[in-house]
Amino acid sequence: MNTAEETLELAPWTTTVPAGWRVTRLDAVADVIFSNVDKHTLDGEEPVRLCNYVDVYKNDRITSAIEFMEASADAREIRRFQIRRGDVLATKDSETADDIAIPSLVAEDLPGVLCGYHLAMIRPRLAGVEGAFLGWLHTSKSFRAQYEAKAVGVTRFGLSQYAFRAACVPLPPLPEQQRIAAYLDASCAAIDAAVTAKRRQLETLDALRSSIIRRAVTEGVNPSAKMCKSGVSWLGDIPQHWQDGHLKRYARRIQTGVTPPTDTPEYYEDGTIPWFAPGSFEDQIELTEPRKLINERALRDGVLRMFPAGTVFVIGIGATIGKVGIIAEEASCNQQIIGIVCDHRITRRFLAYQLKIYEIVIPGICVATTLPIFNQVQLGYLPVVVPPVPEQQAICDHIDAKLEQSRKVGDVLQTQIATLTAYRKSLIHECVTGQRRVTEADINRVKAHG
Repeated sequence: MNTAEETLELAPWTTTVPAGWRVTRLDAVADVIFSNVDKHTLDGEEPVRLCNYVDVYKNDRITSAIEFMEASADAREIRRFQIRRGDVLATKDSETADDIAIPSLVAEDLPGVLCGYHLAMIRPRLAGVEGAFLGWLHTSKSFRAQYEAKAVGVTRFGLSQYAFRAACVPLPPLPEQQRIAAYLDASCAAIDAAVTAKRRQLETLDALRSSIIRRAVTEGVNPSAKMCKSGVSWLGDIPQHWQDGHLKRYARRIQTGVTPPTDTPEYYEDGTIPWFAPGSFEDQIELTEPRKLINERALRDGVLRMFPAGTVFVIGIGATIGKVGIIAEEASCNQQIIGIVCDHRITRRFLAYQLKIYEIVIPGICVATTLPIFNQVQLGYLPVVVPPVPEQQAICDHIDAKLEQSRKVGDVLQTQIATLTAYRKSLIHECVTGQRRVTEADINRVKAHG
């Protein structure tokens, strides 16, 4: 049982609940059941559908709109783990302790759908307990701090049934539980809709950035330039005075990086050499944060490949294949990255921007293996179009200015999303702990205005 000190540390709000509320353990008002129904289909068992970990983790509500997995179960499992409207399902393990006990409310009766393995089923036992209130309570990060503190593990963290059952629950009278649930349903739906709209705006900005880059590096920024066929169907017309050809024609060097043997730990002691891997690539063109992973001995032994400042890096293997960046200092990279050293006819920024338009093309033309691969030979044969160097610089300045405007708008949207998300968390906490009292007028107002 939790001591008074533990309760105060993990659930400080228990000392300030309103008059008429009580604080009790979860198992005093609800049954906590851990499912052992696996994903197998066995002869002799009844066919069922399973509500699994991912269904709960990705959905605030469990409804018939979810495509549940088909499996089988025996009669005892069906009786015990059939989910009901008002149940709260929660994840009981996670890769991190702070991402545990994520809840989802069963919003309708779903005959034949069972609670799957890796989930806890929290079922209100008393008539005076509203499942929707318990669902919102478990959505509160400050409430789940009790679970986070009791999660155990190293590479994966889990919760015991006792951790769930012993959690301190603030419990208002049933009518107030129902008002809180209704108010949070309407308020959070409005907040979620606003966040979704802003994320769509961010997606539109991403598409706009791609369009800006593509148009500038294939058509230029001079609207009066005479155009001609490029010879590459998807590039369309290009300014008549531009050159075109394969990338290798404009590069002094196209070469993959090298990873020193990992079974020689001496190469990785006290690293001093800037080292890039695909995880170092971000949205901006410049790559500015290499790891210092490898030391000079690897260079002396010839098991490391260095590239000069200004080299254009392209990821040639894996999920982020095609991403582009420019290094600001001499650096090395692993074998998943291809380095391009430009000759005098093409600037590194213009080449990087032109390669950005290939980010969505490369995955479709790479070598088909378990991991997508785009090698240095294929990269060398990519068609590029090349204006005079002064025009390349003007095009890059134009792109930089447009992207900066877009970045500022994106920053505002990201700030708004963060503000809405923080407000949502605060609102849930205040309502379920009684810091904000909810009236019928509050519910009517939020339903009317969102």
